[in-house]
Amino acid sequence: MKLHEYQAKEIFARHGVAVPRGRVASTPAEARAIAEQLGGKVVVKAQIHAGGRGKGRLVAKPDTASMYQKLISDPANNSGQVKGERVGGVRLASTAEEAEREAANILGKYLVSIQTGPDGKLVKNVLVEEQSAVAKEYYLAIIIDGAQGCPLIMASTEGGQEIEVVAHSNPEAIVRIPVSPVAGFQPYVGRALAAGLGLKDDQAAQFTKLAEGLYDVAMKNDTSLVEVNPLVVTDEGKVIALDGKLTIDDNALFRHRELEALRDKDEEDPLEVLAQSLGVANFIKLDGNIGCVVNGAGLAMATMDTIKLAGGEPANFLDIGTVNDPQRVVSALKVILEDPSVKAILVNIFGGMARVDIIAQGVIDAHRQMEIHVPVVMRLIGTNLAEGEKLVEESGLPLIRATGLAEAAAKAVAAANAA
Repeated sequence: MKLHEYQAKEIFARHGVAVPRGRVASTPAEARAIAEQLGGKVVVKAQIHAGGRGKGRLVAKPDTASMYQKLISDPANNSGQVKGERVGGVRLASTAEEAEREAANILGKYLVSIQTGPDGKLVKNVLVEEQSAVAKEYYLAIIIDGAQGCPLIMASTEGGQEIEVVAHSNPEAIVRIPVSPVAGFQPYVGRALAAGLGLKDDQAAQFTKLAEGLYDVAMKNDTSLVEVNPLVVTDEGKVIALDGKLTIDDNALFRHRELEALRDKDEEDPLEVLAQSLGVANFIKLDGNIGCVVNGAGLAMATMDTIKLAGGEPANFLDIGTVNDPQRVVSALKVILEDPSVKAILVNIFGGMARVDIIAQGVIDAHRQMEIHVPVVMRLIGTNLAEGEKLVEESGLPLIRATGLAEAAAKAVAAANAA
């Protein structure tokens, strides 16, 4: 679950992380009032769940796709700017009146950046915060390193740009330090990170305190990502988190009901929201046209790979898990059918703990409860296979059968192409 910048910074502050003063506004009048309280000289930042806001562009809904194409094909002449003629989703204001005007220019528009995709993101709120005189920008993040089985702190002197670009063009600029989850954040970790960034004396001490606070945020909130880009040293020598990004591990939300209340469903894919509401937790929307219903994450990934090898494109990742209720199959098919790009559905079940007859009954029930207007290819094997095959045969439904995964993928691709 992603949080907005203003939400992340509120959590940062509670853990002793230095952030600029500011508050969120949903109207131009609110933005003006906040700017007045901060002395007038502020920055107005669009709040969406995507990066590249400063380089993004604000447009009306009908223009999002064309603007996205311009950003992809010719970023140098189309990307937004914090300072300049092509202002983006992050804007400077010298007075409260300017803050109100800039908020009015941002709110209600669609922000398109490299990370939003062609649909853009509707801006409903802006963060109004005091301007900071930046002397130097850095990058700092805490992720979970699956290979080492521990939190990993990454820092770089190349702040203000995508860390993926830095990793490709200047990998030696990134400092990586794993942290033992048993020992926790020790002072030497902060000192080593500060030294790697060239920070000394008081700035090194400030940085260490900030990094320790962010580590505390990560551990106490079960985050999969804590990112500050940029982390800055100001002209006055203060080290502050100028930006903030937090992603909470969905599997840990049962421990953090107060964080779950911060979820902004409008920023998420509607199909993924629908899937969660129907109890289909492991669903991710993709760009293809072949819907997938599979049990097991590994098999689901193999199914998508096989579809691509057959010349098709999967429309989703869906691990239906160990199914003991046909209605869950119905719910999975309902979510897939809500996607207008789906031209065929591939049901690939390798029944172990998941029973084939339950899956088969779910597919049959789905055909009875809703209009399934696309071909359905079924490949079934495993527990209670005979019972499942009998149910399918007696149903009389026009299901396309396959015995192997390669055959099933080829038939699904052919059915989608013929639709």
